[in-house]
Formats: sequence, structure tokens, C-alpha cells
Amino acid sequence: MAWGPQLRGLSHQFRCIAWDMPGYGHAAAVRPLTYEKVAQRIVDLIDTIGAERTDLVGLSFGGMHALHTAINFPDRVGKLVLASTSPAFGMDGTTKEHWTRDRLASLENGGTPADDAERILDFIAGHPLTGEIRDEAIECYHNISAEGFRGSVECLPTNDVRAQLADIHHESLVIVGELDEETPPSYAQVLHDGLPKSRIEILKDVGHLANAEAPEKFNQLVSTFLERQP
Repeated sequence: MAWGPQLRGLSHQFRCIAWDMPGYGHAAAVRPLTYEKVAQRIVDLIDTIGAERTDLVGLSFGGMHALHTAINFPDRVGKLVLASTSPAFGMDGTTKEHWTRDRLASLENGGTPADDAERILDFIAGHPLTGEIRDEAIECYHNISAEGFRGSVECLPTNDVRAQLADIHHESLVIVGELDEETPPSYAQVLHDGLPKSRIEILKDVGHLANAEAPEKFNQLVSTFLERQP
């Protein structure tokens, strides 16, 4: 997902890094991709920037990676912002086989991740993105390799941290759009109920792309949360 609205809106206040996960942007793909491998790559980045720990802000699949990093490397993570994400795959009854087949259909027919960018963005957003933010989101799909996309589709359904939520003692902010049908408010509530130190914010008239659909409100919530002392 594109983080332009956050880089522009929060970089004056925080050191902001928008990270390319394996297979995205300039990062080489890893196969098989696992949450544990991605968590290690995130810690490698924290080492590279010379930090002891860092706050993690993740949306959708990125929120899952933030959770797994907190579980696997708790001492390297500060606060967590978990936006439009889920504690487990298949909470609505979707099967891994059906979900994977749908997501890989375009690739199997010789397409690229970018081919479906506009259709997917319009489908998951509460209201269509416009202007610069829409252009940035579409551009992100052009920076996903076929191998990276396939790895992500195979990895995502393996997520289930419900039994481990109680062990995550990082201060956490759970954000979800009230119109989000991909990871609906009911999923966010499970996260909030399971995390010992969390608060939840439901954004009115917002779909799955919370950071892009309501950037000012999203940035305000993140800024206030990260600045607040325990």
C-alpha cells in the first residue's frame, strides 16, 4: 500500500520509513514467504537504521506482519498501529483454496499484479480514491513482482495469532473503517479484545484503505498515539 499521505503528513514529527517487503519495490522476493522471514527482515531494517526498537504501522497484510514481528521479536518493537487488518485468516468462512485461486487468476492467465490495480482499489475502498493518492496506490501495484505477489498470496492465509494476542504487551492502536468489508470492524474488535494494551478507532464512512481514504484523520490518530506517554 502507498504511504505517501503519511510520509508527507508525519515526517516533520517522526522519522518515517516506508518499507518494501520481499518481492515489492526494490526488494528481492523470498520463496517460500513466511511471516517469520518477514519479521526477520523488519528486524534487519531496524538494525540497519541503528535503532534499538521502532514503532510499527501496518495496514492489512502489513498489520499482520507487525503482529508477527511483535510476537517473534518483542524487544525490537515499540508501539503498534494495526490498521484494516486481521488476527486470523478465514474468520468469515473463506477457504484458503478459494481465496488463493481468485487472487492468482490473473497471473495464471499471463497477467501482472498491475493489471487489476484499479479494479481492486475501487472494490476495497469505501469510496474511490482520487488524485495523487489514487495515482500513488496504482503505482504501488506496478512495483510488485509476479513472484512477490504469488509469495504473498501463499503466505497470507497462514495467519492466525488469536492464541498469542494476550502475550503482546505493546501499546497498540487498532484502526478500522466502518465500511471495510475485507477486514471488517468485527475483526478489529477481536484484536482489541485480545490485546492487553490496546484502543480501537472506527473511522466513519471509510473502507479498507483507511490511511488513503481518510489521511488527515488517520495521521492525527497515529500522531497522538505515538506521542502519548505510557
